[in-house]
Parts: sequence; C-alpha cells; structure tokens
Amino acid sequence: MNKNKGWTIAYWAIAIVMLGVGAIGLYWRLVYGHLLANYGELIVWGLWVAMYIFFVGLSAGAFMVSSLFYAFGLERFRPVARLGLLVSLIAMPLGLVSIWFDLGHMWRFFELYTRPSFTSLMSVEVWLYTAFLIVLVWMIWLEYHDEEKKSKMLKVLSAIGLVLVVLYEGAGGALYGVAAARPAWHGGLFPLLFILSAFTAGVAGVIVAYVFFSKDHPDEEDYRRVVSELGKLLLALVAIESLFLFSEYSVALYSSVPSEIAPLIAILTGPYWYVFWIGQIGLGIVLPLIVLLWKRARQSPVWVGIAGVGVVIATFAMRLNIVIPPLALPELNGLIEAVPGSTRMSMQYMPSSMEWFLAIGIVGFGMALFALGYALFPTTPPAEKEA
Repeated sequence: MNKNKGWTIAYWAIAIVMLGVGAIGLYWRLVYGHLLANYGELIVWGLWVAMYIFFVGLSAGAFMVSSLFYAFGLERFRPVARLGLLVSLIAMPLGLVSIWFDLGHMWRFFELYTRPSFTSLMSVEVWLYTAFLIVLVWMIWLEYHDEEKKSKMLKVLSAIGLVLVVLYEGAGGALYGVAAARPAWHGGLFPLLFILSAFTAGVAGVIVAYVFFSKDHPDEEDYRRVVSELGKLLLALVAIESLFLFSEYSVALYSSVPSEIAPLIAILTGPYWYVFWIGQIGLGIVLPLIVLLWKRARQSPVWVGIAGVGVVIATFAMRLNIVIPPLALPELNGLIEAVPGSTRMSMQYMPSSMEWFLAIGIVGFGMALFALGYALFPTTPPAEKEA
C-alpha cells in the first residue's frame, strides 16, 4: 500500500466507517430478513444481485490479467501478475457474500454441495466458483511459499483457472440468455458479453490497484511502461465492448419489436437514464477513449488510472442495467392494475437503506481485505525487488 502514513490512516478510517455502516445493515438483514428490501413481486432482484455479478466478473477479469504472464508468458505483464491474483482472490468472496444476502434462506447455501442439480446453471456456477477458488489459493501458495519448480506448476494451474473463469462467466451469461420470458436477456451473445466485460473490468481494476495503491516501484520507467501496456489493452477491450453495445442496441431498436425495445427504452429514457448515459457511456466509453487515445494522457499513470476507475464504475452500471430494467416490465399486460394497492407490485425500484448499508459494508470489507492482503503478500515480483 501507499507508504504515506496519513494516506494509510485515512484509508483505514474510511474502511472502518464503511464496515460500521455495513454492520447496521447486517443487523437489519438478520433480524428483518427481506422485509426492509425494496424489491417485491415484480422486481425480485436488486442491488445485491448486481454486485454479485459485478464482483465475480471482476475476479475473473483480474485472473485473466495474471494469466497473461503465468499462462502465456508475456513478461511485460509480470509486475501485475501477483496483483491480479490478489484482486481476484478478494473480489470473488465479495460477490458470493453479496448473493448470499439475497438468498431467502441464507443458511441453506450448503445444499448446493449436498444436493446439487447439475442441470441447473446456478448449481454449475457454484461448483465452478469452488474449483476456481481452489486453483487460485493453490497458485498464491506456490507463488509465495514454493520456490522449487513453481513456474511450470503455476503455468498449468493458470491455464486451468483460465478455463474455469471463462466457463463460470459464460455460465453466468447463459443463465440470463436462456430466460426466454425476458426478451432483454434472451440471446446467444450474453455469455460472450459477460466474458468480455469481465476481462475489461479486470484490466481496469488491476490498473486502479497498480496506480493508486501499489507504490513499490523501484524502476519508474518500467512502472510507466507497464501502465501504458495495460492502458493499450484496456483501450482495445473498451473499443470491442462499445461495438458489442452498439450492435445490441441498434439491431433491437431498428427491428422495433415491442417486447425487445421496451426494456431498452426504459434503460435509455427511464427514471434511471443516468446509469446508462453517465455511467456506461460517459465513464465507460467516452472517458477512457479520450484519455487512452490522447498520447499525453496515456503516458500519465494517474490519467490511465482515472480511465480505469471510470471503466470499473461503468461495468457496475452495466450490471445494474442488466438486472433491474428487464424485471421492471410486467410479463403480462394489466398485471399491475390487477393487483390494486400493492406496494410491492411496482415498476420502480430504488435500494432501501438496508440494501445500501450492506452494500457499503461489503465494499469496506473488500478494502480491508485488500490492505491486509497487500501487507501479507507483497505484489512486487522478487526479481524486480532485487533490481
């Protein structure tokens, strides 16, 4: 972490406050269950589900960044290989905790192991998550404790982990893609979109961690080179993701099929239009393209880091738009009018205080884990440290 003592104190103070806020939300969740949540009969998934698919995607993407060195041997990404493993290890539990709070019966999660149904994509995902975590912990143990013959083993494990993250992100996208009752989800591109956005978020997350939190850079020129390489990779991924987004929206809007364009209109012009236009477009496309195409800004680690922050926020905004707007549209015409006076049969959703408090606590928990992990597992490669 940053060696500035004042900055470190401020970081821990923010993390502790966020954990305190989260503790209040946890108390409400354990005592009142879902009664204090603002989703209902129509919108059954909310903030926690969006956080879940965001964090597991971030974990997958950060591992992909590490695999560029461990599996493919690209030396220019060696300085961020360990950092990618650390970010991946922290993000995955954050995602699983987020979806755990969303479960109606939190304490029955173990039945996914004792009574699995491998025809269910959700069950398959959990087993893939478990296998991936085993591979991830094994790699970290080898990297820090086993100096003999670790290179070949790390390469094998990284290749296995890469297959697992592609599978579980693809399964996550397929879980939505096979939902024929929701036209906004039903499509064959969803698995690919999940994999692509995960890699984009992972690269952006590693950039943010490397620029703003990793301060052990013996060679300033090498540090700038690594940030520049990551920036180029992020630029390419943002460009590809922009093409996918344009293709998805333009084809659906041009076709003018009511069931397909209704959720898109809700995203573009609904009450939370700013999540798309400011979040996804402004921070996720316009900002990184301006920064990473402008040579002077691209050569500045801070500006590349700012672009990374924008992409991370935009990825979360995209997850919100994947989950909530398609659910806000009733599957049957007149369904809402048929249940007069119901406060939970609503097309509007805004997370409640309990949902926000728990979300803040989860992020604070992640900040604390990152600081502890960075202290216990230095991310600077041994050879670079010796130099």
